[in-house]
Amino acid sequence: MGFGRREMKLTYEEAKSYIIYQIGALQGFAKIFDITLQHVKPHGAMYNTALKDVELARAITEAVLELDPRLIIFAPPKSALAKTATYAGLRVAHEFFADRAYNSDGSLVSRKVAGAVIEEPKKVVERTVKAVKEGVVESVNGELVELGTVHTICIHGDTPSASKLAQALRESLARSNIEVKPVSQFIQ
Repeated sequence: MGFGRREMKLTYEEAKSYIIYQIGALQGFAKIFDITLQHVKPHGAMYNTALKDVELARAITEAVLELDPRLIIFAPPKSALAKTATYAGLRVAHEFFADRAYNSDGSLVSRKVAGAVIEEPKKVVERTVKAVKEGVVESVNGELVELGTVHTICIHGDTPSASKLAQALRESLARSNIEVKPVSQFIQ
């Protein structure tokens, strides 16, 4: 349904049903291989919409509660999704996007805007270490955006330099004494 690249106007019930269907299908595939899901991360436009849309955040949260309340929700810090999931008693991992530019309100800059995708390893490393250690990121207009605690870092697989970015970031995190481990080991 657009692979998360377009915003969809969904009712609460539609959103909740889609989420239950998608997570349920993934749980079925995981069961065949004797693995369990660790977390849920809405994709693309749904993720960005859940930054501010309380109804969508509630639909996501309630779908996860009904399917498996042990799942961790990946969400933007201070977002409607993070707040709604936390209030409902779910575990929430605040996510930072290493390879994406931020607006002053904490949302991601549209991919349609030049500079929205960051591919320079040095810049990705510097801003990620700052986000993890200081809980802030510089927005496209130079303002500092307060993120708070960052638990997980995203590098998009479709960013052309993704593998180089991931390698540089992993090495830099180690040099900066930032331990990398599965989120399920520290999100309680």
